[in-house]
Amino acid sequence: MGLSEESLRFVISDDTGSNPPVFSSSAGGAAMINPQICIHYNYTGKLNSRHESYPKTVAFLVICSLIVLENLVVLVAIWKNHKFHNRMYFFIANLALCDLLAGVAYIVNLLMSGQWTLHLSPSEWFLREGSMFVALGASIFSLLAIAIERHLTMIKMRPYDANKNYRVFLLIGACWLIAVTLGSLPILGWNCLGNLPLCSTVLPLYSKNYVAFCITIFISLLLAISILYARIYILVKSSSRKVTKHSNYERSMALLRTVSIVVGVFIACWTPIFILLLIDVACNHKTCPILLKADWFIALAVLNSAMNPVIYTLASREMRRAFYKLVCGCLVEEGVGGRKNTDPTRSKSSSNCQRAADG
Repeated sequence: MGLSEESLRFVISDDTGSNPPVFSSSAGGAAMINPQICIHYNYTGKLNSRHESYPKTVAFLVICSLIVLENLVVLVAIWKNHKFHNRMYFFIANLALCDLLAGVAYIVNLLMSGQWTLHLSPSEWFLREGSMFVALGASIFSLLAIAIERHLTMIKMRPYDANKNYRVFLLIGACWLIAVTLGSLPILGWNCLGNLPLCSTVLPLYSKNYVAFCITIFISLLLAISILYARIYILVKSSSRKVTKHSNYERSMALLRTVSIVVGVFIACWTPIFILLLIDVACNHKTCPILLKADWFIALAVLNSAMNPVIYTLASREMRRAFYKLVCGCLVEEGVGGRKNTDPTRSKSSSNCQRAADG
């Protein structure tokens, strides 16, 4: 049941002891404003600092749309090329799916933010923010799964067995199950509703304890991934002379370098927001103004999802060829009944794409 503007002023003033802000009756009127959301945003200081910037929002929407398109191309390229149907590329496809969903989640977040935030129910707010946590959790667990797979294939030198792909899908399923569980904890009760002093400033309905718990898990996983890759590099370099198939070794090393760059870029893009959230946990009420500038830190983290397809294209010749063939429409096929395609225009286009892919 909605509250009038006068009642809402009384609720905020009674709960926080501060001067209530002035509300506009636009976008549905003050009667539709959710008092719980408003109280939390006012308490953390985000209510008075909410200034909509339409050019910034449009720019972020364009970037997120690009993220969705790029990672969709990655998924289609892996699906259409049977030589990519192995464990490593299944994990890369899962990471691309995480990035795609992160782009979609941030688009939804942007469309439900600004003037609409105060009109959300707590459950809708938790779904909006929790989707980002799910995508982040799935990405980190996917990176850990990739590191483990690289360890098994390159250190123990186990041959690829297509009959054991079910283990890959079980591991991917476990990654998503853990990520969804982690992102669902606030809506299941681990939040600060009714306990304002425990509230995060960046995420006003989230408990600081929950934020600290998630960041501790994420940082621990990234440290484990970094240590694992460092160990892989050392052991692979020391045992390189024992590798009999030089081409397979070079291909494996190229793929290892690619995913290592992906991990490094992930850490570079997400470390600032992790540090900001740690500051959020440590800071007292309204004592750290930097916390009100979280949008730019979040944007840098989301931008990571747009960089991974670029990394695949630049670092892997096989992926680059697949991307160019898919984007340029240069999949050269034999004619019907075994006749070769003699269209010179298509042949020239195919040659141009091939040169671009090899370059």
